[in-house]
Amino acid sequence: MPDPSAPEPASTDPRADAREWERCRRAFEGYLRIECGMAPTTIEAYGRDLRVMCEDMVAWGLIGPSAVTPRALADHIASLSRDRGLSGSTVARHLATIRVFFRWLLGRGQIETDPTEILQTPTRWKKIPGVLGPSQMRRLVEAPCETNADGKDTLRLWVRDRAMLELMYSSGLRASEVGAVGLTDVLDTLGALRVLGKGSKQRLVPMGEPAQAWLGRYLDECRPALASRAADRAAAQGRSPTDGGRVFLTKTGRPIERVRVWQIVKKYASIAGLSGVHPHTLRHSFATHLLAGGADLRVVQELLGHSDITTTQIYTHVDRSQLKSVHERFHPRA
Repeated sequence: MPDPSAPEPASTDPRADAREWERCRRAFEGYLRIECGMAPTTIEAYGRDLRVMCEDMVAWGLIGPSAVTPRALADHIASLSRDRGLSGSTVARHLATIRVFFRWLLGRGQIETDPTEILQTPTRWKKIPGVLGPSQMRRLVEAPCETNADGKDTLRLWVRDRAMLELMYSSGLRASEVGAVGLTDVLDTLGALRVLGKGSKQRLVPMGEPAQAWLGRYLDECRPALASRAADRAAAQGRSPTDGGRVFLTKTGRPIERVRVWQIVKKYASIAGLSGVHPHTLRHSFATHLLAGGADLRVVQELLGHSDITTTQIYTHVDRSQLKSVHERFHPRA
């Protein structure tokens, strides 16, 4: 008679293993969506991390979560940096996802012990964010123009792209937040934008005058044609319009996705002769330039939507030029 406390033997049917892991992962995502009320982007991030883990577990012939050992998870975590080249912060995020997943399984009684309890979080080096100088930022936001536009750009998408870049830099938006901005979130009379950030937290951020001007131009000159395309296509297929009331739309009239925002930023960074630029670079530059101009750290924290000020403090390293002037102004013996 087999020992009931012994771990399950390795499976010889990879397809069965994959189905078992897929079932568990989907149930977990349902829990995050229904019981925890997490944002779709958060659930998507959890799902991506778990899919990577499941691939390794299936490759190693582990039937399901109950067959997983701390050693197997340690090997998986090590492989993320060794074989996949992930950074320490990304590996730490994967481990956080795995911990939540196995604690959920333990709470449901699907496993008897939590194999993540003895795992240590990898050291996370504080990486200094890349920022653009004011002149570089000007080159980037001014790159979308009629001169640089594709000859086939009859929809004047360059106007949309200029409005998007101006808004990202003016208000410190994440790529996912840009796509989520709705028409009702643009508060013209206040010159502000209502933003839905991480954890479904709302914040109100001001828009600079250039951003307001280009956004107004996009809404007048470009968006109606994009929305009309979506409406015509939906009517032909007997469906409701698909623009979702979002501000920024693709050339087919659908709400713009985070991946497309990345592509747009990279495109114009290349035109502007800038390398290593991504959507978060605009957010980093927004925060850094505010602090360099004398903004209070707490104010920048609110504008960025950071729940913890230590996350915002990483930007204080960037502008050391103010230290000497502040010392000279306020130190009695300067």
